[in-house]
Amino acid sequence: MSSSRLVALLAVVGAAVAAVLGLLTFGSQASARPDGVPLAVAAADPLRPAAEKIAAHGGEAVAWRVETPDGARRALADKEVYGVLELGAGGATIVLSGAVNPQGTQVAQQVLTGAAAALGGQVRTEMISPASTAGRTAPLAASALLWIGGLVAGAGLVVLGGRLGVKAEPAHRIGLIAGVSVTGVAVVAGFLALWDSGLPLDFAVLGYLLLTAVAFVALQGALLHHLGIRAMALLGPLYLIAPAVAGQVPEMLDPAYRALLWSWTPFRFAAEGLRSLLQGTPDAPDVTLGLLVLGGIAVAGLVAVVLPNARKAAQPAK
Repeated sequence: MSSSRLVALLAVVGAAVAAVLGLLTFGSQASARPDGVPLAVAAADPLRPAAEKIAAHGGEAVAWRVETPDGARRALADKEVYGVLELGAGGATIVLSGAVNPQGTQVAQQVLTGAAAALGGQVRTEMISPASTAGRTAPLAASALLWIGGLVAGAGLVVLGGRLGVKAEPAHRIGLIAGVSVTGVAVVAGFLALWDSGLPLDFAVLGYLLLTAVAFVALQGALLHHLGIRAMALLGPLYLIAPAVAGQVPEMLDPAYRALLWSWTPFRFAAEGLRSLLQGTPDAPDVTLGLLVLGGIAVAGLVAVVLPNARKAAQPAK
């Protein structure tokens, strides 16, 4: 291939990569708009008609549900809704939760404030499980740091092991998973303590971080083991794509992004489960879901890491 053709090819490849990453990262944010954001309006029986009237004017942007005050707060605790408008004789109360994705809380507060203003009267806001700035940032940040730490270590084993002529045995790969998981959790825990000393670093939080780290590093190790350094073409972009999508609530994403990216990205399971634990709501359904999904990824990754590389096994011995 001539130099001019190589330059032209690389120019096209560079533009294609930029186009794909732009579509999958900035595109998810640029196309964000509310679509069926789940909110609740709560009222006792005498005010039930007023609650139903509010719910009838949601449009496509909001998915209202009419609940009793207790039922609405349970739905908020389970993250089935992102905010509650409680109607009472003395006025309206906007109820939000720090355990909900910050973007969901922001959208809920805007909509609920507008609905409360239309009613007139006194309006107050109540925040349950309040989150600090660090508490809102930490879940996604921790997930991304654990991913990149494992990615660097796994790629280093492939590249340096090949250059030094060191053959990585299953014990080496398992040892790397264990080592980088423990050290990665230590780094993340240190940052959490530095950012906000009030964040809990108990057994539940540290255990969830460790499970996340093992799942991530095992998945990366399995792909690198079977695909070699070519796996970086998938694992690298995930570091850019997944956080951009996982940081948003699904009701703000275009349906295509919601189905093709948000639905399966492991970052969302890691981040939202950790968010609930950090905000003192361990019974939230996303904690159990995260344990199941991350546990499954960890088991599958560990099994794949110790299996022989079929591509190498098929090569004739020299």
